[in-house]
Amino acid sequence: MPSTKEEVLSESKLQEPSLYRVILHNDDYTTMEFVIDVLKTIFHKNSAEAEDIMWKIHTEGRGVCGVYTKEIAETKAEQVKSRARQNGFPLLATIEKDG
Repeated sequence: MPSTKEEVLSESKLQEPSLYRVILHNDDYTTMEFVIDVLKTIFHKNSAEAEDIMWKIHTEGRGVCGVYTKEIAETKAEQVKSRARQNGFPLLATIEKDG
């Protein structure tokens, strides 16, 4: 149990930030090639990882692209939505708390 204000502040600074998963959802219009491109360019996956995640999205309806702090997860989800809209696809990216 901390005994001084300084110890309390020190303990609160050491807490790890919450992490969030970025999830891509399957739809009937977005091409597999586009999903792979998004996984490689936005999430920095190699070709094999991107293909594995794409198949998971295709077969299970959704797939985790990465786990990040909240701000980074939100930014990546927005990047996906923006790029999808620019290319005429309805690809949905959401975030959910990890764990």
